Amino acid sequence: MGSRFGCVLNDPMTDKSHSSQNSGAATAVAPDKSIEFVLKHAATPEQFCTALAKLFAVRTSEVALMRADNGLLKFVIPEQLKTAGSIPISSSSSVAAHTAASKKTQLFNNFAKVKHARVFETVKITTEGQDQSEQAAIQKIMSVPVLRSDNKVIGVIQVSRKAFDLAAAGPDFTPEDLQQLELAAKVACKMPFLDQKSARK
Repeated sequence: MGSRFGCVLNDPMTDKSHSSQNSGAATAVAPDKSIEFVLKHAATPEQFCTALAKLFAVRTSEVALMRADNGLLKFVIPEQLKTAGSIPISSSSSVAAHTAASKKTQLFNNFAKVKHARVFETVKITTEGQDQSEQAAIQKIMSVPVLRSDNKVIGVIQVSRKAFDLAAAGPDFTPEDLQQLELAAKVACKMPFLDQKSARK
């Protein structure tokens, strides 16, 4: 399916074997208007990402929100990654950086086989009620840019599925899921928590 951002479902340089297993099990998400309604009422980045986690049936720690700032991507959520460092948008080993630089969405359902920077995956993320699977590797991921009306990238949103192996990671993300996340990015671009000036206050 088409996208105004462009859509990279398979990177021929890195992900030649896009997984098709579980492809029939689409993630249950709310209709577009419901997503817009729910997310517009999420006043904080925590509420916004919690709402996304519920919509895509993932853990809250499997949702990442990054703000673009002076050539870097800085984590807003998860909280534990705020002090772990930032990602240069020029980085060739980061999916988030490629998303920001190319302004294209990306979807990988066999992410463990994709060459990528793993430094942030090693950071321990614990949330009340969540188990050791939080330390598992990212197996599947969607990554979308957050674009202003002038087409400037102001952030990146990623939703992933973590597990110790692909078989345990749950259903594949679908092109429809990716479209839902694009819609979430349109809502996020209007949120004050991605505004650089507000973030520095």
